[in-house]
Amino acid sequence: MTERTLPAKPLPTLQGLNGEFHRRLAATGELAFQRCDGCEKLRHPPRIACAACGSTAWSFAKSAGRGRIYTWTVTHQALHPAFAAETPYAVVVTELDCGVRIVTGIREMSPDDLCLDLPVEVVLERASDEVVLPYVRPRRGE
Repeated sequence: MTERTLPAKPLPTLQGLNGEFHRRLAATGELAFQRCDGCEKLRHPPRIACAACGSTAWSFAKSAGRGRIYTWTVTHQALHPAFAAETPYAVVVTELDCGVRIVTGIREMSPDDLCLDLPVEVVLERASDEVVLPYVRPRRGE
């Protein structure tokens, strides 16, 4: 019997503003989101203009990476062969205390442990030399 090698997992592209978000994560190891220089509203995913005031001036603002589970789905059939060994896995939307929502996977818990409003914190994992991915885990000490 021969062992089948799974393909590499697809990673985010490093183009445009999405690429800038991921390059910054990889370079600094710190979670940061776009902040409008006009009205100071944070936004994610990154985009050219602020939805609140229309300004195209922006910078990055660090985030503590703490929040609560907003919603999730559990995937039982991998949509890409590279994820087959990890099923079932959860895709989670977390509302961070800073006001943005991010979509991630989970660490240090089972999909069965997920519940609305669960306090979580972001942890960063290096996926390649150029890409660092955010995940969430239950907050320590809570």
